[in-house]
Formats: sequence, structure tokens, C-alpha cells
Amino acid sequence: MNLVESLERQLESNPNIPDLHPGDTVKVHARIIEGDRERVQVFQGTIICLRKGGANANFTVRRIASHGIGVERTFLLHSPRIEKVQVLRRARVRHARLYYLRQRRGKAARLREKRTQYP
Repeated sequence: MNLVESLERQLESNPNIPDLHPGDTVKVHARIIEGDRERVQVFQGTIICLRKGGANANFTVRRIASHGIGVERTFLLHSPRIEKVQVLRRARVRHARLYYLRQRRGKAARLREKRTQYP
């Protein structure tokens, strides 16, 4: 048996990470280490890319910071550094990669909300 296959079988999904899709607006609670202290930092934005692939699965979240500067951050899906992910709203998109949002500003960057019943 291959070593990579055996590691992917042992890979446990984090129960605090829901099913994610491109276009979702999420809050990612990530643990970061500053010196000898550890704290939780919240990063809120839209998922523009979701890459699956077992242990290498990751997702990219984009938000607009101050003065209209776009900030993107990529998180490993199965990382122990991710404490939890909250889905705030889901959007109806027709592309798997939403890189076109990088060129859009303001109201042009809005996504159509998916109307569903949440439990």
C-alpha cells in the first residue's frame, strides 16, 4: 500500500467545517501564533476557489479591506489551525472559480443569494 493512500484514509474531517461551495460568505476562525501566545483570528469573506484533493484540499477566501484593497487568504481544509468555519450566506454562482471578482468593485462584485431554508 502506498504511504500517501494510507495517510489519506486516516484523514479525519473537522466536524466544525461545514460543506463549502464557491460563492459562500464565510467566517473562518483560525488560530495564529504570535511569539509565545496563541489567539484566534477571524477572517470573513467570499470563497472564490475551492480545491479538493484529499489531504491537500484548500479554499481561498477574499475580502475587501480598508481603502478598497482586496485581501485573499488560502486555508488548508483539514488543518488543525482552523478552529471553525461559519457559513453566513450562500450565493448562486455558475463558475467553480470566481477569479473574475478580482476585477470587480463595489456593487458589481455582488453575488445573487441562494434562497434556502436553514435548519
